[in-house]
Amino acid sequence: MSMSIIGIGAVAVATFSTTSEAVTPLTHIVESSYAMRQSLFVLIAPVIMTIMINVPFHWFRRLARPLYIGANLLLLVVWVFNRATGVKAWLDTLWGFTIQPSEFAKLAMILILAKTLSQMDMSSKTWRNLGKVGFIVFIPTVITVASGEMGSLLVIFFMFAVLLWFSGMDWKVLFALAAIGIVAVVALFAFMYFSGSDSYRLTRILAFIDPASYSSSGAYQQTQSKIAIGSGGITGIGYFVNGAMSQLNYVPADWTDFIFATIGEAAGFRGCLLLIFAYLVIIIHMLRLAYYTRDKFGSLMIIGVMAMFLFHVFENIGMCIGVMPITGIPLPFMSYGGSNMVTNMAGIGLVLNVTKNRSLAPSKDTINTPQKTASIRHFQQMRSRN
Repeated sequence: MSMSIIGIGAVAVATFSTTSEAVTPLTHIVESSYAMRQSLFVLIAPVIMTIMINVPFHWFRRLARPLYIGANLLLLVVWVFNRATGVKAWLDTLWGFTIQPSEFAKLAMILILAKTLSQMDMSSKTWRNLGKVGFIVFIPTVITVASGEMGSLLVIFFMFAVLLWFSGMDWKVLFALAAIGIVAVVALFAFMYFSGSDSYRLTRILAFIDPASYSSSGAYQQTQSKIAIGSGGITGIGYFVNGAMSQLNYVPADWTDFIFATIGEAAGFRGCLLLIFAYLVIIIHMLRLAYYTRDKFGSLMIIGVMAMFLFHVFENIGMCIGVMPITGIPLPFMSYGGSNMVTNMAGIGLVLNVTKNRSLAPSKDTINTPQKTASIRHFQQMRSRN
């Protein structure tokens, strides 16, 4: 919750106007329409988290399939009925607000994959099992590709790979899948390049490979982000500073996907390091909670949420500092956006729900791998010592 409150301040800094007459941080926040909307999202999100914490644990297993179907239908609605050109990722709602269904689809994917993988014995029928879970990922993949919303698709692929690993999938199979995926992506972009495609996805990849040649087009946003972060130095230039790059809007979308550039300029290397450390604490703690969760379904749910956070943090910060290509992936709790905020808080609520019930006996539908059985024995030994 404290990180989301800091995020409100970061959004206010990013949208600080040159004509602003505000003199205190609070008045700056009130003056910024984006910061006020973010404040509303932060007030709503804990309600969603509280609901997730108090939902009976076994309901998640029962609701996994209906939520998966509903998420795909919602993605399909966006694809069919959104009249926007290019990326079709948002649905208009009341009072000028929009929702991004692909954010909610991430949680639905975590639930259905955790349920399916927890019921499989990965030591046998490997390729058959892989085909079954692969089909689950295939459906939202087709819809998302048709919608042009590639950022969320990358998150789903990463969660899928991480969940396969922790479910006990043979590393040789995972290596083969990774190799096939890399070859397919390279072949796709090679085809786009030699066919003369003007796709923005191709432009982003080429700008990442050769930013100097695209400094005024595809690499402009990333170049300006690196300049802003570098100008912050060790301690930062401060908040709501006249003449700052954030105030003069030199970094496009610095209140959404490129919020890290605003943080880097204002708080410097020290502030960036503290923020990254906070994310690491959350991610490592989730790994620890998953390890000591007896039910494999619950353990895999935590792993799925952890993977979602990990990829968002790594990719967002990576693209802001120029070590990853640009994608439309927000920084958890920091970037402006209600759908992402609600999804993150709901994910935390899901983890806390599993943690609250982690001492329950494993479900009869759960297949515990040897590795999982060993972790359960270790957990029981620690409990007996205490």
